[in-house]
Amino acid sequence: MARTSPPGSPADPPDTASPAPGKAFTRTSKATRASRATRTARTAKAVTAVTAAKVAKAAGAPLVSACLVLVLWWAAARAGVLGAGLVPTPWQTLRAARAMWSDGTLTDDLRASLARAGQGFAAGASAGIALGFLTGHQRRVAALVNPVMSFLRPIPAIALVPLVTAWFGIGEQAKHLLIAYAVFLAVWLYVHDGVARVPADYLRAARALGVPRWRRLTEVLLPAAAPSVVAALRYGAGLAFLALVAAELGGAQSGIAYRLQVDGQFLRTDHMFVGLIELGLLGLLADALISTVGHRLVHWSSGS
Repeated sequence: MARTSPPGSPADPPDTASPAPGKAFTRTSKATRASRATRTARTAKAVTAVTAAKVAKAAGAPLVSACLVLVLWWAAARAGVLGAGLVPTPWQTLRAARAMWSDGTLTDDLRASLARAGQGFAAGASAGIALGFLTGHQRRVAALVNPVMSFLRPIPAIALVPLVTAWFGIGEQAKHLLIAYAVFLAVWLYVHDGVARVPADYLRAARALGVPRWRRLTEVLLPAAAPSVVAALRYGAGLAFLALVAAELGGAQSGIAYRLQVDGQFLRTDHMFVGLIELGLLGLLADALISTVGHRLVHWSSGS
């Protein structure tokens, strides 16, 4: 006989301990969000750790080099390699820099030199890039221009100081022209070589596909030659500071090279070391800036 439940009583009473569906879903959603937040935090920490490791690795070698140079510098100064007092210690150079900063000499010279180098570099680089693309792309123009450029390149900017001074005086225009001259020749050579090395098949293929001339230049030739342009700007920035020394020795009343000349007359070697370090740091910062910007813009080239 089948067993039946008594009237009025359920056969299987509901489990009063099980939660309602809505509450279970809420707890599950909270657990999921907490788990996602934990994973996101761990990922962020991992990315931060990896970034810090890369920065430390990249800065490790330069820091070691700087420490090694400081140790050798201090040892040479203490040993009196070139005579007593002719090689200042790093601490003496730092004190000289603080004194020059306090009386405003350091900032005034730095401002004047940066203005000259910046304006000369901008003018020379712009003209060098424009002419480099023209001669690198047009062989007939290159046949006319290249001999002239090859004649001018061996003539250094410092050799033109007396002539430029006679023509333009000792004003700022003469200094800008000297710096622009040095930068122009260097940038032209790099850009001309980079444009000339672009495979002709790229342009022929674009022309066969019906691409307009201006698009062939801006979308084929320019991207292919862009790494050479970045290299040209990096090299030109270094030459700008080399030419700055020649320009400021030709009758300036302020500037880093001018201060080097004045301090050299009084054998203030600690002040001279400050000027030399300024020039080196300016060149280093300019190269790092152009390299970083170039790497971001010319991202398709690993060598930029």
